[in-house]
Amino acid sequence: MHFRCEDIKTDTNVGKDVALRGWVHRIRKQKENTFILLRDDRGGVIQCILPTKDVHTLTIESSLEVVGTVQQDRRAPEGGFEIKVTNWKIYGLADNDYPIGEYQSPDLLLDKRHLAVRTRKMIAIAKIRASILGFTRQWFIENSWLEVNAPLIVKDSVEGGSTLFDVKYFGEKAYLSQSAQLYLEAMVIPLGPVWSITESFRAEKSRTVRHLAEFTHLEAEAPWVNLDQLLHIQEKLVSYVIHNTIKENLSEFVHLKRDLSDLELISTRFDRISYEQAIDTLRSSDFTIMEENGKKQKIEWGDDLNIDSERELTRNRNQPLFVIGYPIALKPFYVKEDHHKKGLGLSADMLAPHGFGEISSGGEREDDIGSITQRIRKDGLDPKTYQWYLDLRKYGSVPHAGFGMGIERLVRWITNLEDIKEAVLFPRTMSRVRP
Repeated sequence: MHFRCEDIKTDTNVGKDVALRGWVHRIRKQKENTFILLRDDRGGVIQCILPTKDVHTLTIESSLEVVGTVQQDRRAPEGGFEIKVTNWKIYGLADNDYPIGEYQSPDLLLDKRHLAVRTRKMIAIAKIRASILGFTRQWFIENSWLEVNAPLIVKDSVEGGSTLFDVKYFGEKAYLSQSAQLYLEAMVIPLGPVWSITESFRAEKSRTVRHLAEFTHLEAEAPWVNLDQLLHIQEKLVSYVIHNTIKENLSEFVHLKRDLSDLELISTRFDRISYEQAIDTLRSSDFTIMEENGKKQKIEWGDDLNIDSERELTRNRNQPLFVIGYPIALKPFYVKEDHHKKGLGLSADMLAPHGFGEISSGGEREDDIGSITQRIRKDGLDPKTYQWYLDLRKYGSVPHAGFGMGIERLVRWITNLEDIKEAVLFPRTMSRVRP
């Protein structure tokens, strides 16, 4: 039986013989003994002691199996336990020019991402991300939502034609999906509340710390749900995911030096302000936006919120913030207009606290065929290309609502990362499509 490193580090194992498989994470050679930190396939690390005369060729990232006796020594790194190795087998002797060291530039870590994923930081982030995805699925299962799948090759735009990636599709032009939303709307009628996690693609020419060309998209739609109910759903989901992820990944958060005090205070009731209040708040401060001509000026009603304005609104908050009721002109054609407040949409964006900004966007969907057809035309689109989508309003339309959430943005906030490219193992951006 082969153990993992963390399973060995208990008092009851001291004096026992164990076997492990892993990779040389760090190596320190002395005259008599060589001390290696062995890293297993879950990122756990333990010190192993081998005779130098027999392992003088051993290199960083060599793969091996060791058999030895568990010892306890408070001087030993990674928890005070170590293994006095009695037998070992080298599976793959690594070249001695391994390019990833303890301190490397961000560009090199991206160029060598296939190797950088072995760093303990990336392992910790990947394990937290896996927990976030796992608890997301668990929450939906426990609350009787049905998981569905939508196509990634589509013919229609959801978030604007300028951000579509073209693909050749048997002699026709098709696109990589920006969102599964339209298909989820079709599925709420036969299946009730549905959700999906898929990859979405946006050809946005953005070089910011929170934009990716390919991202993991959590989306949910439900019939007979209004905006207020939708916000409660997101509050319960996010708080559930955060508190359970903290419990399951405490050691990973410790390795990342993530202060958890703010996450531990996350409740199931987030802060809420209207779009109008958000604009008033920004206008009453020193906040300005940069115009295309290079001049700075105060934000105005009708301007969309961007990365800078969202940072300003949330930098001193400890709870996520819902901004509710954006001008309908700022939203896609499917957003329902508030009949009590003409010109405003029944929509809301969730902004993460401490400046992390938008992590989800959603609202009520327009369910009247006449209104949504008019909106499609107003956006410069052809209703004929959306005929299948309009059929949903033609045959048994019901009030419904939904939201989409970027998993990488959620990971970035929860792990307190500077750049969203660290929140995914192999990021895709304007300048990176390899490895």
